[in-house]
Amino acid sequence: MHFNNYYFIFKSVKRPIFYQLIKPFMKQKMKDHVVLSTEQEDFDYVDINVPCQKACPASTNIPAYIQALSDAQYDTSYDINRRSNIFPGVLGRICSRPCENLCRHGEDELGEPVNICHIKRAAADFRDKDSGSKEIRLPDCNKKVAVIGAGPAGLAAAHDLALNGVSVTIFESFDHPGGMLRYGIPEFRLPRNIIREEIDQILQLGVTLKTGIKVGEQVTLEEMQREYDAVLIATGCYKPNHMDIEGETLDGVFMGLDFMIDVCSEKAPTVGKRVIVVGAGFTAFDCARSALRLEAEEVMICLRRTEEDLTVTEDEVFQAKSEGIKISPLMLSRRIMGNHKIEGVEFVRTRLGETGKDGKQRIVPIEGSEFVLPADTLIVAAGQGPELMNCSNQQIVSAEVETFKASTQGVYLTGDYLTGPTTAIEAIALGRKAAEKITRDLTGKHFREKAVRMQDTTITHRQRSWDFIPRQEMPTINTVEDRLKDLTSEVETGFTEQPAKEESKRCYLCYLHYEIDLDRCIYCSYCIDLAPRDCIKLVEEIITNENGAIESLKETTSWKNVNAVVIDNKRCIRCGECVRICPVDCISVTKVELEEENIACNIACIEQKGCNKN
Repeated sequence: MHFNNYYFIFKSVKRPIFYQLIKPFMKQKMKDHVVLSTEQEDFDYVDINVPCQKACPASTNIPAYIQALSDAQYDTSYDINRRSNIFPGVLGRICSRPCENLCRHGEDELGEPVNICHIKRAAADFRDKDSGSKEIRLPDCNKKVAVIGAGPAGLAAAHDLALNGVSVTIFESFDHPGGMLRYGIPEFRLPRNIIREEIDQILQLGVTLKTGIKVGEQVTLEEMQREYDAVLIATGCYKPNHMDIEGETLDGVFMGLDFMIDVCSEKAPTVGKRVIVVGAGFTAFDCARSALRLEAEEVMICLRRTEEDLTVTEDEVFQAKSEGIKISPLMLSRRIMGNHKIEGVEFVRTRLGETGKDGKQRIVPIEGSEFVLPADTLIVAAGQGPELMNCSNQQIVSAEVETFKASTQGVYLTGDYLTGPTTAIEAIALGRKAAEKITRDLTGKHFREKAVRMQDTTITHRQRSWDFIPRQEMPTINTVEDRLKDLTSEVETGFTEQPAKEESKRCYLCYLHYEIDLDRCIYCSYCIDLAPRDCIKLVEEIITNENGAIESLKETTSWKNVNAVVIDNKRCIRCGECVRICPVDCISVTKVELEEENIACNIACIEQKGCNKN
């Protein structure tokens, strides 16, 4: 690592245009003791030491936005989020939270991971919504791109294309933009005003939105190819997977996504008293919870596997059970019973068999274990795939994930259309990557570069006792009766400022790197004695990976074998006690952040003699 090089450096730059834009404000960064690096060693450091950011598909700078919220800088916290994930208010409610699974606060000895997702929502809730966008659009580059689909991937791509100076038009078949956000997620989980506010921020960049237009009907893909320099297909996955069992065409049998589209379009069907939902994802749970609000008396989610294999968050499972939904594992539907209308579903019990090549255990039906459950409605939420588009009588089937290019000239794919069903945060990340690829192909220029930004900073006032603050859970509507009154009342009511700040205290701020200058250290061991946790170690050997990033430490208890006194940043709680006690002032603190340097931001720095980055 280059943590003690307090001068501006940008290594391994292979793209002159990016370098030339940065060069004019090098002197300013030298004053601020900033190091900007593209060394693989430094990227590896962030991956190893900031696991939450590594886990986020959009690489959101999680410690930075949590620190900003802790300091009551709500606009800053929101803006840090939006640089990466475009929709902080939306994702603060419905994100799948891969970051929380790797949060260091979730280690066995420390309890629950930080409530990262809901801190993101708090920043969105508390920000000044009248302050206006700080984003700066590059001058028009005389290129036009059509984006098909106004879901999370298409909107994220349109946002970045517009920032890069591209003229963007979005074509959406539904009456409103949002895609799965608007038509696949019920309003009691994601209020429509939140979606509208964050989409409006994208449209304000000059993006044109055309709704109610289905490509292939009102306009053909061939026509779009002639009019635009590139076409990006981001139509998602709306074609449901059928179970292909007897009785699937009976009245009262619904495909999960179709059911949710009807619910979200205020065309909800009558479900009756007994509802069975087959599926294990968010759509299945949204269908089940919506059915309760449509006055079903009994709702059951049936799983082929176990609860441990569910792809939804623990919070979603908890909320569903709190509302009275039963989850039944290890059962496989065999046939749907009834004459013209469903009367019941025949299931067979299953067991988990051998593990396949995909790492999952096979599902083995237990013959002779058949049984029937009565039902007025069956909702099949067994996943969905893309509805393939045609161009010159050929289906546009696939593209390489790295290039996003389809075999058809000038056509790109992204989001779920490219990969199959994913999560909102994954779709956003893919949309942004596709936008960068398209812009580079059209202009020959690079507009975004990843870099590790390192800046000399001061110690925090974090305390050891903050490790033991219990996780602040999201408040909800108090009673089930009040929840189920309608389809629009948001169940999770949001943090107030105090619990939001209390939760933010729990973050270890893993982007802060504490380091001992071994040339100045006198090995007095004061820091070791004072450290509230075993984070400062006598080390015999430092083990690095092939790129030079530290992976582990070989400790020793024998002073004669000590080669270094090292702060283990995986154990450090960033309290700053070691810095305060050091008699020779040999411990430094550096803020280490993985960022995507955006040329639009750099131009703003040059023109404004400053920078709107925090």
